[in-house]
Amino acid sequence: MLSEDRLNKISAAYGIAGELVGAEDFGNGHINDTILLRYSIGGTEKKLVLQKINKYVFHRPDELMQNTIAITEHIRRKVIAVGGDPEREVVNVVYTANGDAFFIDEDGEYWRITRYIDNTVSIETVSTAEQFYETGRAFGNFQSQLSDFPAETLYYTIPEFHDTRARFGYFKKVLAEDAMNRAATCADEIAFFLGREDLAVYLMDGYDRGEFPLRVTHNDTKLNNLMIDTDTGKAVCVIDLDTVMPGFAMTDFGDAIRCGTCTAHEDERDVSKVRCDLELYDAFTHGFIDGCAGKLTPHEIEILPKGAVCIAYELAMRFLTDYLLGDLYFKTDYPEHNLVRARTQIQMVHELEANADAINAIIGKYK
Repeated sequence: MLSEDRLNKISAAYGIAGELVGAEDFGNGHINDTILLRYSIGGTEKKLVLQKINKYVFHRPDELMQNTIAITEHIRRKVIAVGGDPEREVVNVVYTANGDAFFIDEDGEYWRITRYIDNTVSIETVSTAEQFYETGRAFGNFQSQLSDFPAETLYYTIPEFHDTRARFGYFKKVLAEDAMNRAATCADEIAFFLGREDLAVYLMDGYDRGEFPLRVTHNDTKLNNLMIDTDTGKAVCVIDLDTVMPGFAMTDFGDAIRCGTCTAHEDERDVSKVRCDLELYDAFTHGFIDGCAGKLTPHEIEILPKGAVCIAYELAMRFLTDYLLGDLYFKTDYPEHNLVRARTQIQMVHELEANADAINAIIGKYK
């Protein structure tokens, strides 16, 4: 937790009126430090969300915030146009007293503040099909709202984040170097990746051939990146916009499917527990296509399932790459943690492919 002096300096930089009466760690994010601030203003409590942007992950916080401002202003206009509530249905960035979207402290750290959305909650794991339908609808609506935004004008906040083809090249480089002498412990997993290069190149090669467009994508489409209304259970607002950048609709669909339909934890040692829940797959697909409101091309909808397979493959490869490097990126609790994670995602690839007929029938039902 920040010192009271540091919090008061940030409050002063933002020109926040009132007395700071509370500050507490907020959310379960693994990248940025997040604090819920409570102010008393004329007897009324006001809540704001303060975050320190992680410069190790996001090397250009200024570009990240330029992306955030551009897309939130665009979504705000869309919400207003359909009679929605722009104070709840879009992330509202608070500006400093100088009119900046972020504050840089004496240590060179970047801080930003957004408004807290009252009567909402963030949920960590999917518990019902209806809940996952709402997740799909919200992220599909995010695609719809930004379907006319020029994706090429956005910065890549993490270069080559979902460029599986580039990640495959990096994996081979790391494998050749084998800096930690770990390759001998994961020969089967290495063989899997080298033998499935078709998945590594599928999306980028398809884009290069002009088969589908570049879109604005969220790139972290998990349930906990939605604010859910505590009374209705409906999704209110998509949050955590740091990885919004140019990408493909299939990866946003695929990341949610990879995570939300898996019946096991991401680091489950017993891969026999890893299954794809087809009821949840159906629910998310229904919601996502409803939310997209006709903005995807027929070919994009047709290959949504391939996006899920490719993103599971990509994450598995990232875990194994980090394992070979000595666990530099992902936090680990034991030496084989990233290897275990890789095996879980590999099994998810097998599950998604084994259920291809049923999955294609689901797509056909809603397209």
